[in-house]
Amino acid sequence: MAKGSEIDKLDKQILSILMRNAKKPYTDIAKQLYVSGGTIHVRMKKMEDAGIVKGYGLNVDPARLGYDITAFLGVYLDKSSLYDDVAKELEKIPEVVAAHYTTGLYSIFATIVCRDTKHLREVLHDKIQKISGIQRTETFISLQESINRPIDIAGEE
Repeated sequence: MAKGSEIDKLDKQILSILMRNAKKPYTDIAKQLYVSGGTIHVRMKKMEDAGIVKGYGLNVDPARLGYDITAFLGVYLDKSSLYDDVAKELEKIPEVVAAHYTTGLYSIFATIVCRDTKHLREVLHDKIQKISGIQRTETFISLQESINRPIDIAGEE
């Protein structure tokens, strides 16, 4: 399935509902969309097999769990060919919750979550900056998250 080319309006409606509430029962979705529960199961299985649905997760507030610092990290590499090796090393660091290979100033732009500034400093100094291939980093601390939402795929048509 190439870039969503084989999903239709119903698939998008199902995804839109589940992206906003992954706990919503398939039977409730079926009633809302006027189809059978089996249709929802079949459609979801098809999208899982196609790699459109990559998994299921729980969205938690890190601050309520004692992780008060969210920071964004711009990573400069010695050479862009080191990306795969550096990404594998970053993946081993639990505080790194996302990383993107990017264009522009940075080779990698990562999100890290820490308990406090001391923890952030330890992660940067003792873990990230010791990775071979990283030339230097720039850190941006988030003061507040204003928007965090799924894409609006149902409103495309």
